[in-house]
Amino acid sequence: MSTAPPFRLPPPRDGGVDLLIIAGEHSGDQHAAAMLRGALAQKAGLRVAALGGPELAAAGAQLLYDLTASSVVGIVEVLKNYSFFSALFHETLRWIAEHRPAAVCFIDYPGFNLRLAAALHARGLSAKGGGKIRTLYYISPQIWAWKPRRRFAMAKHLDALAVIFPFEVRSYADTNLPVEFVGHPFVADGYAAPVRHDAGGPVLLLPGSRRQAVARIFPQMLAGFRAFGAREAVVIYPSEEIAEVLRAACPPENVRLQPAGPPVAASAVLTSSGTMSMHCALAGIPGAIVYRANPLTYLLGRALVSVPYLGIANLLLGEPMYPEFIQGAATPENLSRELAACVRDAARREKTVAQAARLHEILRQPANGTAADWLLRQLVGD
Repeated sequence: MSTAPPFRLPPPRDGGVDLLIIAGEHSGDQHAAAMLRGALAQKAGLRVAALGGPELAAAGAQLLYDLTASSVVGIVEVLKNYSFFSALFHETLRWIAEHRPAAVCFIDYPGFNLRLAAALHARGLSAKGGGKIRTLYYISPQIWAWKPRRRFAMAKHLDALAVIFPFEVRSYADTNLPVEFVGHPFVADGYAAPVRHDAGGPVLLLPGSRRQAVARIFPQMLAGFRAFGAREAVVIYPSEEIAEVLRAACPPENVRLQPAGPPVAASAVLTSSGTMSMHCALAGIPGAIVYRANPLTYLLGRALVSVPYLGIANLLLGEPMYPEFIQGAATPENLSRELAACVRDAARREKTVAQAARLHEILRQPANGTAADWLLRQLVGD
């Protein structure tokens, strides 16, 4: 199979580049953008390019390619798109070899990013491989859930790692990789959450940001909301591509599709297990997680993943703040019953508020600074 890409990434707009950021998903794009804004506030002359999305572009990076528009999830879906990702991988490697950024910062997205870090090492381009390019990683792959041995390859190929969950530092304790907990971006000072709780507000339906996952999850959410038979619902979508998938499900008039933007007040939520579930948990919105994957992807995942919950809030708390309805359990009856409890059960709402307060305490920023502070320290080799 030829790996010649159907496109070329543009050269650095400023004639050179200090930092290349690679973020392959909408959530990574958002987190990276927040980190970059903080870094540029302290060092305005930093020259930054990115494979990411619109948030990184708005934060000041030169967007070489919108990688968030190509985000897929699951083993089966990745295999279907193998030729594209292979071409993009080789073109990114060529760009780095030609333009030699001082550092590359990988944001989550481990299937692509860890492989690229290994290739930079093998080609002698990275500092760990004998070159001059520092390789940094922000937001750890979930090695505590599956593929834990990746930590040893990461220690071999990376110069530093910043994590957003405090327990992740311990996951790398048996390696020589410098790991810092920098606090979760959702509890940082000045962060504007996209959701808040309002007992009289609509129900939120949040099927995610990946096309294939949304196509499977949203119809189940919609069926559960219809069975609930009360109030209105709001669906927040991150891109027009996702909006098309939502419209294809023919939501009724009392289900409003809304682009991400102004904060939404909600009484309850049905959410995928991704980033928005954390927003809702921190906001104290009662709800449940809905998850449906390709059956083969799900079976393979069950064989590989060894954690008791899909939702990160549930993992952090060690209890199901958001009950999880996975595959066949995501029935209209189950989801309708959960919505009724979220809206009408005062004890359930009070428990959710207490759990949200615990989450804030767990995730608050430590004394050693923000992700932006960590990034700037790494760029000067401190």
